[in-house]
Amino acid sequence: MSAPFRFIHAADLHLDSPFRGMSKAPEGLKAQLLASTFGALRALTETAIREQVDFIVLSGDLYDSADRSLKAQLQLVKEWERLQEHGIAVFVIHGNHDPMNGARAELQLPASVTVFGADRMEYRPAYCRSGELAAFVYGMSYGTRHVTDNLAAAYEAEPGAPFHIAMLHGNVNGDASHDPYAPCSLDELVGGKGFDYWALGHIHTRQVLHQYPYVVYPGNIQGRNPREAGERGCYIVDVSPSRAVSLTFAPLDEVRWLEAELPIAGILSEQELLGRLDELADRLAASGEGRSVMLRLQLTGRGPLHAKLTDALVRRTLLEQLQETRTEPVHEVWSWIYALEANTASELQLEGLADEDSFAGELSRVTAALLADKESWRTFAREAIEPLAAHAKLSRLLRGSLEELPDRWLEQARELTLGLMDGEGRKDG
Repeated sequence: MSAPFRFIHAADLHLDSPFRGMSKAPEGLKAQLLASTFGALRALTETAIREQVDFIVLSGDLYDSADRSLKAQLQLVKEWERLQEHGIAVFVIHGNHDPMNGARAELQLPASVTVFGADRMEYRPAYCRSGELAAFVYGMSYGTRHVTDNLAAAYEAEPGAPFHIAMLHGNVNGDASHDPYAPCSLDELVGGKGFDYWALGHIHTRQVLHQYPYVVYPGNIQGRNPREAGERGCYIVDVSPSRAVSLTFAPLDEVRWLEAELPIAGILSEQELLGRLDELADRLAASGEGRSVMLRLQLTGRGPLHAKLTDALVRRTLLEQLQETRTEPVHEVWSWIYALEANTASELQLEGLADEDSFAGELSRVTAALLADKESWRTFAREAIEPLAAHAKLSRLLRGSLEELPDRWLEQARELTLGLMDGEGRKDG
């Protein structure tokens, strides 16, 4: 039997991330976005102190770029000094965004901080507050940005500790949404290397891939774009004397990205739609639990406003009206609607249409066949845009789009055509 202990597993801090693409946001909100990664870092320190953890493991990408900013380096050392004052050790590996060959300031790190090098896998002891040995912590940093070797192959647990924590920044089982750095398989990690907990980094969505041994991505600590919606933070990991593990997620994000849908069924006017969108935005803002929120709203379903919502000018005007009411923070907390999208349809009755001996019936049958066969859909799309192939810029753009054709484009084309046939899309006069 060993002593119980508690540690924090975090990764992908991306300090001083630039948050591109938010030029239309209010200046105060842009400043808060730029500062949010540092706010999440402070929240990490405060959580560690409040929860009386024994140590922290940080699994790569502490900085957003290899040539890390001086501000980010100074802020990180400041937080590590606070942790040392409270007897909390920190173990660090660097990943593809902040490899060891990046430019660094000459700073003295606290003695409580261990940074693993890139030459080989190493391990260090981690202790409980009582002074008892809690675990061996293993790690290996990236020497350069592009590490395509299987670093996990070099990891093996050493005898002499009651618990073994392996820190690895890499892509397990080939997650296609992230670069294939330090690739390995889940079977390899759980198949007898002797580790109790794999503290992973690189994938920004938190997930527990396996239990006993635990294989865990905590996600990043602050969402930085619309693809990183929802709460972001770290895991607090409790290990019992019998080596039982329990995970508690702790949110750290200072600004939260959220999205929601509003069905347009039964909404008869733009004024009513604007009111319903404003109410939805208020509910989402309240769900941010005191944080500023970045909101993406999507209109869905069938309704009488569909034809008007196909007009980009109408959607832009609605978005601008919503934004006008949110140009000032409430108690220094913002709620900003950065996008309003429409994925709506007309009120046409599509049931039984495929059985009709008519143009509309043939259109319905062709659409269904293309939706069921991705390759046919690509071929159909290529033939449709062939007249544009001679245009240099358009052909390049379209060629990239054809690789991942969304089904909704086909559905929208069907709806638009049927709507025109029904008279909904005709302009007055």
